[in-house]
Amino acid sequence: MRAVVVDRYGPPEVQRLEEVQRPIPAANEVLIKIHATSVTRTDSGVRAAKPFFIRLFFGLRRPKQRILGTELAGEVEAVGAAVNQFAAGDHVFGSTAAFKSGAHAEFVCVAESGPIARKPAGMSFEQAAGVTDGFVLALMCLKAANASKGQRIVVYGASGAIGTAGVQLAKYFGAEVTAVCNTKNVELVTSLGADRVIDYTKDDFTKNGETYDVIFDAVGKHAFSRCRASLKKGGAYVATDGLRNVFLALWTSRIGHRKVLFPIPPHYTKDSVLLLKELIEAGQYRAVIDRCYPLDDVIEATRYVETEQKTGNVVLTVA
Repeated sequence: MRAVVVDRYGPPEVQRLEEVQRPIPAANEVLIKIHATSVTRTDSGVRAAKPFFIRLFFGLRRPKQRILGTELAGEVEAVGAAVNQFAAGDHVFGSTAAFKSGAHAEFVCVAESGPIARKPAGMSFEQAAGVTDGFVLALMCLKAANASKGQRIVVYGASGAIGTAGVQLAKYFGAEVTAVCNTKNVELVTSLGADRVIDYTKDDFTKNGETYDVIFDAVGKHAFSRCRASLKKGGAYVATDGLRNVFLALWTSRIGHRKVLFPIPPHYTKDSVLLLKELIEAGQYRAVIDRCYPLDDVIEATRYVETEQKTGNVVLTVA
């Protein structure tokens, strides 16, 4: 099969298309023929080994897993002997698993109990390939903050993969949502259900005198020190990036009335994907796709992701 292979850490150009052996499903696995996958911020971080501690999980000197990619949508090609939830021909979507990749290829094996489900009715493979990662990460963060009805929640970076998911999930939990994004995405983020949208190129939400129960930094570009005064007593700043937030989470769990939350590691579960499927089919959640590239253009797609200007998700079409 064709796959995008990475043998060393480095810039987008270290990726190359190569013929590799097609995986064989174990007894509890399904072999999925991938129609579409995505390029995520996580993929870029692993490939570049940034931050450096990523190497502790993915290989000190070189990547242990040569094929990147976690999100996927495709068709079940074959099933292991012990599989009973899926059959050949089923259209599925979801992810690989935490600390496991392999979706930048024509085929991948995923455990039957893993974070995959049948593709939502009426959704294209391209749309289905760009919803899981942001949803799972946003869900994990908002659950850590006990997002609930009546809370005032800020989603900072509301137009990215995690941010667009965060806005929709915060509304699902019944919160009053203030979304922060750039000028070009104000209309989009409003359409996702945000009660108020702030254009960060014109206004600074930390200087408007208002306070919030949760500030969800979906892009890792803000800081607890900058927004602490905008949190209510008992409020939480939820981080998605930044090693400093590991230490701040430990420190603020013991001292002070405002907390830093940094939920790690990521939890990719079947229940999360089933909830996502349910919300999509109920019309309560939609995919936001910025661009689609063929697998052959993975380097160009990665370069675009790393401009940090993408809206929603960037998809790779495979089959």
